[in-house]
Amino acid sequence: MSQQTPKSVLFRREREGTWFELESIVDKIEAQGIGAATAEELSRLPHLYRATLSSLSVARTISLDRNLLAYLEALCSRAYFCVYTTRRRPWQVVLEFFTHQFPLAIYAMRWHLLLSTGILMLGVLAAMGMVLDEPEMFHAFVSKAYASGRGPESTTEELRAVLFDGAQFSGGELGQFASFLMTHNARIGLLCFMLGIAFGVPVIYLLFQNGAILGAFSALYVSRDLGVELYSWLLPHGITEILAVLVCGAAGLYIAESVIFPGEHTRLGNLARRGRIAGAVALGAVLMFVMAGLIEGIFRQTVQSISIRYAVATTTAVFWILYFGLWGSLVGRKHREELP
Repeated sequence: MSQQTPKSVLFRREREGTWFELESIVDKIEAQGIGAATAEELSRLPHLYRATLSSLSVARTISLDRNLLAYLEALCSRAYFCVYTTRRRPWQVVLEFFTHQFPLAIYAMRWHLLLSTGILMLGVLAAMGMVLDEPEMFHAFVSKAYASGRGPESTTEELRAVLFDGAQFSGGELGQFASFLMTHNARIGLLCFMLGIAFGVPVIYLLFQNGAILGAFSALYVSRDLGVELYSWLLPHGITEILAVLVCGAAGLYIAESVIFPGEHTRLGNLARRGRIAGAVALGAVLMFVMAGLIEGIFRQTVQSISIRYAVATTTAVFWILYFGLWGSLVGRKHREELP
């Protein structure tokens, strides 16, 4: 007889006691606040939450019925807020975001980040090759407003002066310049994030376009033997800024995948499931843009030493590699059951 019992029924019998206990604690906290739970219930809450997450992971793996999956997903979502958002100070919330939510979200879309990087690099290489071959093509990729007077018609000394003359940005103007750059680049990145719902096509275009602008500028300066100076000017802020754009692009592609390939869930259901993950990435990217804007508007214009600029660029690169590559992988592998 036991062999004829559906696996969903056996699964429920073995684990539903944990779910019901967790649900009763969550109901109490939601109705009366955290103070209504006893010390024993609070101590068991994280354990019950992790056990239920494990059940959800197993249920997804063995493809149990959708009603059970929906129940477990809803319960885990409710329990998450009880575990991570109760009786915590603001600094604890910030710490939780940077040590858990943000790196976990990046881990969830690591392949989308790789694709996003490939699209941008394709734009860089395409524009760089075309501008090196035909300098006038520079204006096909870079608008006059964005070029700010720079172009093939500029002299080498004029191009070099832009990289080292920070005198025009002093005092309060530095802060205004940093604010402008931060909001401009954040707008581009967030467009990549928001337009993912349009099947990812605008995301691909924006990533390629940004890469083409970078490639056109690179070709212009390299053709004047100013490549080392250009990248010393660009990389201190550019590593963080471009990475933030790539992260937003990855989030847009992550959302696009849920729309194009809904799988066993509805498209709206996929958007809801992946929206929380993509939202964490968008928030983290905005903070990265803030960091890049401060470096771009203040540090880069006042520090003239090429060696110091490259030292800062190297430091930021190592930091992001360790944060996303090492720490993100550790968090992702440990908590992958939390991902949709």
